[in-house]
Amino acid sequence: MSHAASATTPATFEIKSAVLPLVAVLLKSADLAALAAELSQRWADTPDFFDGDPVVLDLSHLPPPADGTAAPPIDFAALMALLRQWRLEPLAVRGATAAQMQQARAAGLVAATDARDLPPPPAPSVLSVAPVAPAPAVPSSALVIDRPLRSGQQVYARGRDLVVLAMVNAGAEVIADGSIHVYAPLRGKAMAGVRGDAEARIFTLGLEPELVSIAGVYRTSETPWPDNVRGKAAQIRLRSGPDGDRLILETLNP
Repeated sequence: MSHAASATTPATFEIKSAVLPLVAVLLKSADLAALAAELSQRWADTPDFFDGDPVVLDLSHLPPPADGTAAPPIDFAALMALLRQWRLEPLAVRGATAAQMQQARAAGLVAATDARDLPPPPAPSVLSVAPVAPAPAVPSSALVIDRPLRSGQQVYARGRDLVVLAMVNAGAEVIADGSIHVYAPLRGKAMAGVRGDAEARIFTLGLEPELVSIAGVYRTSETPWPDNVRGKAAQIRLRSGPDGDRLILETLNP
């Protein structure tokens, strides 16, 4: 004989599983002064790049002490304060030793042993920033700019492509999580796939930029652009190979 037990559903709350998009900061050094310098070097020109993004701190890439002693303590309070200056909000830690995890808990962080990364972008020497699965949904529409961008102006298409219908002058910056399309000369800086999208591309009707970058791999005008693409309609994409990632420049109408 079966029996159905009665149940009461709370009227004021429900508990459900939830998935939160995070940013993983993979620390490669415990030197916070070096970390602060590289954060400033990488994002000084885009101080609003992050917008209160929740962060998991990954300590698994910290090198072990050369003398074989225990891993040095980390000043989590100072580290969290530093990241908050760049509008990053540390919530959790993974890859920590037992001692480090104890220090992290004392600073108000929790363990995130089950967090998994998407393929990370190329990293600088002290840290890299990679999205943790699942990635935020990309809006179906691109951000469209229909005016020229002058020196000192900056446009960032968060979570989508960027389309510019006028000239990007020298000293201007166009930034996108997806691809960048400039239907005019590109003479400033263009950074596509800035959150690690290696499939992003840069398109322009006149390739004359100061800098181009895809997923952190960049090239500047200090190395002259090849004659076959300079000033012409071209695309830039990222190619991975045994020798690392390279930017490929191609004309659109060969």
